[in-house]
Amino acid sequence: MGRSLRERRRRSQNRFAMMSISTVVVMLLVVITFKSIELQAKNDYYASREAVLNKQIAEEQERTEEIAEYKKYIKTKKYVEEVAKDKLGLVYEDEVIFKPEE
Repeated sequence: MGRSLRERRRRSQNRFAMMSISTVVVMLLVVITFKSIELQAKNDYYASREAVLNKQIAEEQERTEEIAEYKKYIKTKKYVEEVAKDKLGLVYEDEVIFKPEE
C-alpha cells in the first residue's frame, strides 16, 4: 500500500510538471506569434519607407542632372544674349526692334 501512494504522488507530480511545461510552451508560442506579427508590420513599414526614399533619391538625381545642364547652358553665348535682351534691353547695333503700340 505504501508503494501505491508514492506512485500516485509521482504521477501527480509528473502531471503537474507536464502541465507546467505545456503552459510555458503555449505561452512562448503566443509571445512568438505576437512578436512575429509586430516584426512583419515593422518590415512592411520599412519597405514602404524605403520605396519612398528611393523615389526621392531618383528625383534628386534627376534634379541634379537638370542643374548640371542648366549650369552648362548659362555659360553659353545664347544665354548671355537672352539675358542682355530680356533683362537689360540691350540689342545688337544692326538689330531693329519693333514695339507694339499701346
